[in-house]
Amino acid sequence: MDCPKCNAKMIESSVETLYGKVVIDQCSSCKGLWFDNGEAGQLKESWMSDFVDIGNAKTGKKFNRVRAMQCPRCSKPTARIADAKQSHLEFEACADHGIFMDASEFTDYKHETLVDMFKDFVASIRKR
Repeated sequence: MDCPKCNAKMIESSVETLYGKVVIDQCSSCKGLWFDNGEAGQLKESWMSDFVDIGNAKTGKKFNRVRAMQCPRCSKPTARIADAKQSHLEFEACADHGIFMDASEFTDYKHETLVDMFKDFVASIRKR
């Protein structure tokens, strides 16, 4: 599978959780992550997933500007969705197959902090 953002090869990685193994795909170049449906939520609760997102935040922000993206599984256009708890986080999603998170987005998604509440406040002001 190729990265839907930079077209580099995606590499499968396994994460052991209390509920079994989860296999995700990480870009060999931009370090974005593809999660099949349900995998990001499952890994969010697992302490073993703290080392999944090894990407650089600056690289993630650069590739986050890429809006037109196709699902790496079915090639249909993805939709940009905001996280329900952290509205400043936006991901590209295919309703049938999963979501793509740019480098460092999974770490932000996993760890909700007071800074995230501030980011959500700023994001809500910008949208007005």
